Amino acid sequence: MNSKVSLLNQYWTDIYFHLHYLHKEKISHQVVRILQLIDKQEQIGVNGVASFIQVSHNTASEHVKRMIEKNYVIKGRDPLDDRKVILRLTDFGKEVLHRNTSLDEEKLEQVLSQLSDDEKNLVEQALKVLSERAKQCM
Repeated sequence: MNSKVSLLNQYWTDIYFHLHYLHKEKISHQVVRILQLIDKQEQIGVNGVASFIQVSHNTASEHVKRMIEKNYVIKGRDPLDDRKVILRLTDFGKEVLHRNTSLDEEKLEQVLSQLSDDEKNLVEQALKVLSERAKQCM
């Protein structure tokens, strides 16, 4: 593997390890991935979940059912085609997703407060560029 790629991955895992939220819920990695999918993709249904996590429709449906029971997700109808069922995160689901995928904002603020304005701008610009390019990979 390219040493630059390995180095960037190491930086990312260091950042996440040191700055993530303490997790309150017992939640599987697969459920986190499904929550991310619902958050990042508009108008995703059970078939889209099944395809994304590479499981059968029935297995994806069971995951979604449990997520609905935990109040992470709700089902709704597609406004353009009411035959389609669309999954959406509840406010609680958004909180759970945030706590399980984001950096702790207080910890991040502590780190940022130690940087100069130029360093803050550099970090922001670098992450913005990576984010934009990552979105083009889908």
